[in-house]
Amino acid sequence: MAQTARSAVGQAGRAAPAGPPPKGFRSAELGWPELHRIPHPPRRLPFLGDILGADARTPLQDSMRLGHRLGPIFRRKAFGKEFVFVWGADLAADLADESRFAKHVGLGVANLRPLAGDGLFTAYNHEPNWQLAHDILAPGFSREAMAGYHPLMLDVARQLTARWDEREAAGRAVDVPGDMTKLTLETIARTGFGHDFGSFERSAPHPFVTAMVGTLSFAQRRNVVPPLLTPLLLRGAGRRDDADTAYLNRTVDAVVAARRTASGAGGHGDLLDRMLEVAHPETGERLSSENIRRQVITFLVAGHETTSGALSFALHYLSRSPEVLARARAEVDQVWGAREEPAYEQVAKLRYVRRVLDESLRLWPTAPAFAREARADTVLGGAHPMRRGAWALVLATMLHRDPAAWGERPEEFDPDRFTPAAVRARPPHVFKPFGTGARACIGRQFALHEATLVLGLLLRRYDLHADPGYRLRVAERLTLMPDGLTLRLTRRSPAV
Repeated sequence: MAQTARSAVGQAGRAAPAGPPPKGFRSAELGWPELHRIPHPPRRLPFLGDILGADARTPLQDSMRLGHRLGPIFRRKAFGKEFVFVWGADLAADLADESRFAKHVGLGVANLRPLAGDGLFTAYNHEPNWQLAHDILAPGFSREAMAGYHPLMLDVARQLTARWDEREAAGRAVDVPGDMTKLTLETIARTGFGHDFGSFERSAPHPFVTAMVGTLSFAQRRNVVPPLLTPLLLRGAGRRDDADTAYLNRTVDAVVAARRTASGAGGHGDLLDRMLEVAHPETGERLSSENIRRQVITFLVAGHETTSGALSFALHYLSRSPEVLARARAEVDQVWGAREEPAYEQVAKLRYVRRVLDESLRLWPTAPAFAREARADTVLGGAHPMRRGAWALVLATMLHRDPAAWGERPEEFDPDRFTPAAVRARPPHVFKPFGTGARACIGRQFALHEATLVLGLLLRRYDLHADPGYRLRVAERLTLMPDGLTLRLTRRSPAV
């Protein structure tokens, strides 16, 4: 079989030309010489493809259901576009090989390029600004930088607990995703860019959040609407997206302009200062004004949307797992002692709380998939030939549930999957909530410190009471978020 696959690749073109891979969307039949060997759903219709039973609002969860039925590699087709999905641990590990595969800017991510352009998340591999920005900004996530962000994170968390204290005193439930979104937007805005959106002073979401959700939702909708019908079906949505994009650009331009005006008042030492003032240590290049706008938008959107989802899912599972909650709270009380708020070093000592986060990200990674493309003609898993530029979408939500890596009951919530011994016993590349390789999330440690800190503070302060009638619903807008999740709170007595 491997020999046959190698032959198919050879027939597809033996010499991989230099330069970037082909641009634009490439349907799977252009890059997979033996596509017929990859299963697809039954009842495929001419041109329409595999749309029977599909739900345009939940394409990821549709794909998860198909993955259970069709196996670790499968394909879906809609309106002439065919996609290959991968979730098996062995195949995902193969795709993580940086010598053979690279990040692919998939259709949903490409739909964000009108807003984020060549920002860190949406740049094509051949565009130079992603590496330039990465090298300039990476020191902004060093241990020293993170320690500097810690007091600002605490200050934003105090705004959250003040709001939750009011709700608790009034006997009212809290809107978990809404309040986590306010928290994480304020955290990245203040720590990274010295800007206060005043989210907790508003009864409704900040217009930035409304516009951001609009752009993400529009990008998702464009994934499932036939291109020829887009002008007809998405005309009104397209106009709203243009307005949302213009608002996001104006907001960021105002933040950057304010910093340039105040630059003589002393540096902040944050991400925006690095974007404006720091040159590449080797080449001396600087980020352009246009790219700075794109990077700020990238951080404001990606830096809060995914973390708010991770916190929301973690709070959902904690509220429904009394033993886990008690164990996590006991750790917080033991590590922090009599302190109401932790020092920077104490957050990393909450190892069980971190396992709660990791297990929540395993079940519902808020960035639920990532795409990989072949650097040259190759064979995936020794069985599936791929031409240069061919790509596959790795379903992290399914990879994180592969029984081959996670055991017989992968749907169960169990933070002890992340004990050091359990992690060592698993194969590599089976836990990918932050992507993989050179283009993995630059802000991973920032997000984990923020989320661990906030969970610790909330566990320290409140008993969490789940709505007994609630069943987890997952909203999709490129990222994932619990839909309609509320909790009731009871203030705890101060720890002794």
